[in-house]
Amino acid sequence: MNLIYEPWPWYIGGPAIAFIMLFLLLIGKKFGMSSNLRTLCSIGGAGKYSDFFNFNWKSQKWNLVIVVGAAIGGYLAANYLSSNTVEINENLFPQLHEYGIYSAGKAYLPTEIFALESLNLKNILILLGGGLLVGFGARYAGGCTSGHGISGLSNLQLPSLIAIIGFFIGGLVMVHLFYPFIF
Repeated sequence: MNLIYEPWPWYIGGPAIAFIMLFLLLIGKKFGMSSNLRTLCSIGGAGKYSDFFNFNWKSQKWNLVIVVGAAIGGYLAANYLSSNTVEINENLFPQLHEYGIYSAGKAYLPTEIFALESLNLKNILILLGGGLLVGFGARYAGGCTSGHGISGLSNLQLPSLIAIIGFFIGGLVMVHLFYPFIF
């Protein structure tokens, strides 16, 4: 059971991802989670209002099954196959305490931000603003970080390499410049 409860090492997870990507490449499929939003909008009839959503969504049914599987797998893993904590470097605790986050290492998500009792206008604006920026960024970049990092790079796409470099720089700017002002 420890094999299931503990994170898998890179030498198992990495080749597993590479095998899946090679398999998809060989059968002519492109994997991407954020592209499923386009498929769902097309199913809902958005193709009547925008040509972007006017495509054969039935060819992407296989990818919707992956989304459902990821949601079910994430739920099972979070609720039944994990300790609900994330191991982080102890040297990070003082910096997080400066930001008012004391649940680090004790909760899967910081309760100071995500718990219902912590729900205030500031946290709502942070969550909504962050979600809006991530959604806009994923659409503007033509995919999310995992889509570009796993799918795009495995297909040797230059735009994915550029997007990954941009995501990395954006993450550094956010953590080092903006994060201290937000918290």
